[in-house]
Amino acid sequence: MTRVFITGTAGFIGYHLADLLLDEGFQVHGLDGMTDYYDVTLKQRRHQMLLQKPGFTATEAMLEDADTLDRITDSFQPDIIVHLAAQAGVRYSLENPRAYIDANVVGTFNVMEVARRHAVKHLLMASTSSVYGANTDMPYAETMKADSQMTIYAATKKTTEAMGHSYAHLWNLPTSMFRFFTVYGPWGRPDMALFKFVSAILEGRPIDIYNHGEMYRDFTYISDLVRGIRLLMDAVPARPDSPDDIAPGDSLSPVAPWRVVNIGNSNTVKLLDFVEAIEEVLGMPAQRNLMEMQKGDVPATWADASLLHDLTGYKPQTDVCDGIAQFVAWYRDYYKV
Repeated sequence: MTRVFITGTAGFIGYHLADLLLDEGFQVHGLDGMTDYYDVTLKQRRHQMLLQKPGFTATEAMLEDADTLDRITDSFQPDIIVHLAAQAGVRYSLENPRAYIDANVVGTFNVMEVARRHAVKHLLMASTSSVYGANTDMPYAETMKADSQMTIYAATKKTTEAMGHSYAHLWNLPTSMFRFFTVYGPWGRPDMALFKFVSAILEGRPIDIYNHGEMYRDFTYISDLVRGIRLLMDAVPARPDSPDDIAPGDSLSPVAPWRVVNIGNSNTVKLLDFVEAIEEVLGMPAQRNLMEMQKGDVPATWADASLLHDLTGYKPQTDVCDGIAQFVAWYRDYYKV
């Protein structure tokens, strides 16, 4: 039975991935720091649901605590590590940048050391579409240069990609980085746009719409995302014998068993259309507070997810209106509104 160690299992994505793997019969040990960046009760509820399933165990600890991380993994003996835990949020990185260095850089280093020491079959680590930064050539492909990050959050994620490559090269550690594109769905984070918009509309509060609504995002539904991660677990990168062995469009490194993969819906949606879809599902209009672009934001994201399809045969395809309806149904049930 494959043993998977997942960091961030009380988080939005980590919870859904652990749930999927447990349903498929994997043994999963989760680690989460239960930080108060957003409502800890939401995190606790996610963990409580996972703990009701056979095959799941968990530890509450911070990524920066290397001794605890070593002790847990020495006991669990993981075959695969999926590193999802991070200090998330573009805007919060303007207020508390040190939290991003501690969790995302130091914490990721600790996870890589564990993966190296245990010689895991595959290390998979979360990155973000934010690493594409100021790039305006879209859709974003993994082979594009991405050196113009616009926030410390994005910079820390690009740093972890580089760190992962070096460990893959030095220790022959198969490593896949995946770049997420605006993930949404049930059990989502309260700091994300969909959660904030639905909450505000139902409570009669105005919603802040940046750049006067001239923003575009590639919205990726949570079940599509974790299915992509699950399939990538089996797409273990191997060090090529020659650069000529790398297929066109593949981000596989010529000197390491390392690649980066986009996971997105490959469809860009205008923010105002997103708001209108929420209004239609709720049957209520939003009070729109049109604002200037927020510092560090980018006007658009759009994934080229063809590499994901080439590697796994899978393509995320949940329609954004259907995904919003699923989130609203969860929100109304969870908050009894």
